[in-house]
Amino acid sequence: MTGLSLVIPVYNAEKTIASLCKRLIDLYSADYRLEIILVNDGSRDNSHSICLELHRNYPDFISYLRLSRNFGEHNAVMAGLNHVRGEYCVILDDDFQNPPEEVGRLIDELRKGYDVVYSTYPIKNDHFLRNLGSRVNNHMANRFLNKPEDLYLSSFKAMNRFLIEEIIKYSGPDPYLDAIILRTTANIGTTTIRHDQRRAGRSGYTLKKLIALWGNMVVSYSLIPLRVIGFIGLIMTLFGVVVGGMTLFDAIVPHRNDPNDYEKLTSIIVFFRGFQLLAISIVGEYVGRIYMTLNSDPQFVVRERLLAGRKNARESAAITELHRRRAGDQE
Repeated sequence: MTGLSLVIPVYNAEKTIASLCKRLIDLYSADYRLEIILVNDGSRDNSHSICLELHRNYPDFISYLRLSRNFGEHNAVMAGLNHVRGEYCVILDDDFQNPPEEVGRLIDELRKGYDVVYSTYPIKNDHFLRNLGSRVNNHMANRFLNKPEDLYLSSFKAMNRFLIEEIIKYSGPDPYLDAIILRTTANIGTTTIRHDQRRAGRSGYTLKKLIALWGNMVVSYSLIPLRVIGFIGLIMTLFGVVVGGMTLFDAIVPHRNDPNDYEKLTSIIVFFRGFQLLAISIVGEYVGRIYMTLNSDPQFVVRERLLAGRKNARESAAITELHRRRAGDQE
């Protein structure tokens, strides 16, 4: 029987997570070797108690990871992926906006040989500002991540074992899952599915978090900003050379008006400011590459770990989860 893992980042989902898990078990436990990995990303409601109860009620299907604080959705997903055991994995939200019935359609498309299958929506039932943020994120990904224009980077996606193993090799502190996927594979599929209204609560993505996500995309996975600064510095340097040349020409050629002090000062300032920007961008290019390689802050820290179908699964100490290790290596 094929193994299917479902990774669900949980944040303030006390009203939906129990019914979501029960529905997923009803739909897929007969056809797959099913595991559901719940990752509690610092919820402030009663989600922790409900997730514990779900593990006790469905110990063969549900694993539970409780992070020590709120690390963010992508870090929580990485924590889940480090514990995945199935041949296929689907990532879905905790609020029923990703209908459980559509998981099978993603898997059916994935079986065609793709490494990852993204969902696309004919109608996206989010708030206007959230939809606007998604469009901005999509356009930025086109520019900074070399994303195909026709690909929508949805959070509801399925991936195979090969891609999971490649993703969890990433050890940086600020993972952006779609960027890691795009730099790993071009074997990407899409399928159109339904997008439902949230059943309870509201999105955890505030404007502040969206801006932080965009900044992470730009700074951690692209050197384009440094190169733009370098290009501006090069243009300013060339402009300074031209202005300086004209000033010098006026100074040495007879019958030309001698340049005044303002023109001399302007030519010098433009040249050296441009040269400074160019030099900073070159140094920044090297620093940026070092940063992208060597930053060693933890992706996530697991406070509690309850694994489905395992004896002595509860580990309730402050365990620092080294994201490049698999769960089986640590037990």
